[in-house]
Amino acid sequence: MAANPLLTMTNIEKSFNGVPVLKNVSLNVERGEIHALLGENGAGKSTLMNILGGVHQPNKGTIHMNGIDVKMANPRVSQDNGISFIHQELNVVPDLKVYENMFLGSELRNKLGFLKVEDMCNHSNEILAKLGVKVNPKEYVRNLDTSYKQLIEISKALLHNSKLIIMDEPTTSLAEHEVERLFELMKNLKKSGVSIIYISHKLKEIKKICDRYTVLRDGELVGTGRIENESLETITKLMVGKTISEERFIQGHSFGPILLEVKNLSDGLFKNIHFTVRKGEIVGFTGLAGDGRTELFESLFGYRKKYTGEIKIKNQVVKVDHPRKALKAGIGLVPKDRKENAIIKDLSVIHNLSLSSIGNFEKTGFIQEKIEKEKFEFYKQKLNIKVHNPSITIDKLSGGNQQKVIIAKWLEVNTEIIIFDNPTQGIDVGAKREIYQHIVELAEQGKGVIILSSEAPEILKICHNIHVMYQGEITARFKGEAATEDKIMSYATGSKREAEKIG
Repeated sequence: MAANPLLTMTNIEKSFNGVPVLKNVSLNVERGEIHALLGENGAGKSTLMNILGGVHQPNKGTIHMNGIDVKMANPRVSQDNGISFIHQELNVVPDLKVYENMFLGSELRNKLGFLKVEDMCNHSNEILAKLGVKVNPKEYVRNLDTSYKQLIEISKALLHNSKLIIMDEPTTSLAEHEVERLFELMKNLKKSGVSIIYISHKLKEIKKICDRYTVLRDGELVGTGRIENESLETITKLMVGKTISEERFIQGHSFGPILLEVKNLSDGLFKNIHFTVRKGEIVGFTGLAGDGRTELFESLFGYRKKYTGEIKIKNQVVKVDHPRKALKAGIGLVPKDRKENAIIKDLSVIHNLSLSSIGNFEKTGFIQEKIEKEKFEFYKQKLNIKVHNPSITIDKLSGGNQQKVIIAKWLEVNTEIIIFDNPTQGIDVGAKREIYQHIVELAEQGKGVIILSSEAPEILKICHNIHVMYQGEITARFKGEAATEDKIMSYATGSKREAEKIG
C-alpha cells in the first residue's frame, strides 16, 4: 500500500435484502496509476464501484480521498471529489446530439442562461480529437456505430478533469486501433497524475496497461499486488479459484444434413456472401469492427429487410423480412448489444427469460407462474445465473448474468439454428467457459450454431469452421484446427484476400 494513496476504501460491506454482496473489502489506488479491479461476474466489482460513485451506500466501511474521510452520499458528491465513471453499459442518450451527450448535466451557459452551443461543440471536438475520433458534434448519437458511442462515453469523463476515472470494460465495442489509441490516452493521463481503475475480463489488456491489481471473488478480497509480478494463469486462478484451460472445447464429430444455406447475399454493407451450416456444426465469423458480419446476420434474422440473394432453410427457399419469420423458420439470435436489443431493463429477470417463448407458459390466456418459476430455476442452475430474487428488474444484475438470462431465453425458444453475436462480451473467464460448454452442448444436440466474435481466441476455441470477413466480404475460410490468430488477422486486416476453401 502506498504511503499517501489517492483513494482508500477500507472494510467495505454491503448487503441487498439480507444477502451479503461485499464482505470486508478494501481497495487502495495510488496517484497516477492504472489499477485493475478483477473478478468474475457477480464478484462484487460493480457494487464496490457504485459505492465509490455514490449510487449505493455501504453498510459498513470508510472511504478516504487524499487522506480525507468522504461520504459519497450521491453521484454528484462523487463527481465533486474528482471521480468519473465510464460504464460498461453505454449511458449515452441516442436522441441527443454528440455535444449534448458530452455536456449532459454540466451544460455551458452564458450570463442570460442560454446554451453556449458553439463552445460546447468546440470543447467536444478537442476531447474527441485526443481519441482520434472525427465526428460532427451536432450529429445525433443514434446514427453512430457502437464503437463511437463507447468513445463518446469515454470522452465525457475527460471533460471533467477528473482525478480518478473508473473504466468498466471500456474496450468492449472498440476496434484494435481504437483500443491502442485509448491505451495511449490512458498512459498520458497517468503521466499527468490521473488515476484509473480499470475493470476488464481481457487479461492480456490488463497485463499490457495496468500497474497493480485487486481481485474479488464472491464479494471478498482474495488478492492484490503488482501486475508485473504475476502470470495471467495466477491471476485467473485467483479470479475463479482454479486454472482455466486454453484448449479447444470442441471434439471432432460428424455433422448432419445442411440446415442453412446462404447464396450471394448482399445489401450494400456486405456482398456475395455464401456459406452453409450443418446439423451439429459450430460456424464462426470473425474480423475487425465494421466488417459487416453483424449486419449480415441482422439480415438473416429479418431485422434488415432489403437484401438480395437466397436463404435456404432445410433446402427450402425462405424470404426473411421480419424477426417473426426468422423464428418461424427456426432461426434465433442472441444480439451483441444486450442493453439496446436483448433486454427490457424495467422488466423482471424471470419475465425477460420467458418473454420470447411466452406460449410455453400460457394456458387459457393466463401465464402459469408455477411453470415459469420452475423453468427459471432450471436455467438458473444450468447456466449458473447469480440472482437471489428473479422478481427484481434485470438491470440490477451484472452484465455477465444478464447475458446468461438472454442465452437462457433463446435456449427456451429452442430454434434449430441459433446465432450468437459476441456471446461472451463483458463476461469473465469462468463464465466464458460455462457458456462455451453450453454452446458445444447445443451442437451435440444437433443444433446449427453460428458464432460472431471479434476475439480470434474465442472463435478458435469453439468453432468447427471459421469465416473471416473484411469490408463486407468473406476473405478466408478455415477448418477450425487449421486456423491461427496470425492467419485470421492477416485476412481480417485485408493484407490477404484469397479465400481458403473449407473441405
